Amino acid sequence: MKEIPLSWGELPYHSLSAYLKSQFGRKLYKLSLDGGMTCPNRDGTLGTGGCIFCSQGGSGDFAQKRGNLPHVNDQIIAARKQVEKKSPDGPYIAYFQSFTNTYAPVDQLDQLFSQTIRYPQVAVLSIGTRPDCLETEKIRLLADLNRKKPVWVELGLQTIHPASARFIRRGYPLSCFAETARRLKEAGLTVIVHLILGLPGETKEDMLQSVDYLAHFTPALDGIKLQLLHVLEGTDLAAFYRQTNFRLFTLDEYADLIVTCIEHLPPDMVIHRITGDGPKSLLLAPSWSANKRLVLNRIQQRFRERNTWQGRKYAENLTVHLESRNK
Repeated sequence: MKEIPLSWGELPYHSLSAYLKSQFGRKLYKLSLDGGMTCPNRDGTLGTGGCIFCSQGGSGDFAQKRGNLPHVNDQIIAARKQVEKKSPDGPYIAYFQSFTNTYAPVDQLDQLFSQTIRYPQVAVLSIGTRPDCLETEKIRLLADLNRKKPVWVELGLQTIHPASARFIRRGYPLSCFAETARRLKEAGLTVIVHLILGLPGETKEDMLQSVDYLAHFTPALDGIKLQLLHVLEGTDLAAFYRQTNFRLFTLDEYADLIVTCIEHLPPDMVIHRITGDGPKSLLLAPSWSANKRLVLNRIQQRFRERNTWQGRKYAENLTVHLESRNK
């Protein structure tokens, strides 16, 4: 087997844990926070039901609830208590995950994020948002904050395919993502992109096309979250699942697909996630995804069986990509 770069640690891919150790000398734990925002897919601007897979928590079911703790410092203190046995003194990643965390006036965002990074133990500010909610003045604000502490912007792309985007009610075209991602990179920000694997109607080839699009995006993207499609109670996806019983991945199928996806990614892209997280109390399917240790172990087993690693197929796909672009 090819020698794995020392910066990756013992894994055959460039994990978030390895990246953080290389940058900060240790693992950083996330503090999941609630910025008190909604989403254009919920407030009537684009729709009222949210994306089809999105729970009432706005994909931030593990975050501190702002209703009880309206001030971000109080949320940070409460979130620290959840990880204090693992990391009592930090440093931490302040993660705004629920809903769309740039969907507010720029002055409000400035106050919220500036307060957050002033907290001494916060080393990184990570912001989950949509590319259609990042106007010029907001990108300028994030770039200013990035000069004080690292700012990560997480964009929920999910798929490059228009039919799938309409099905999940994403609400913006691929061109919007491309333009915003380029503007963020030009501003010096770290860009991480979410993809969902297993959307109804998508083939393995469709999913790999989404992976390849991000793998060869210019300028280069910094990180990726590969998210297993899991069905949560209370979502429109749950209702669709009960109506159609659409096919979900088995554990072995998913492990094999994830390894293939990672083979297609550039070796320096940081992989922030390779499975799916959701509260067990809300998980409808697939049931095997609730056992995260089992899933991760099976994926590592598949890497060993296939004697492969991140980027193994990146160079050959890059050649194909460049040839098709130049036609």
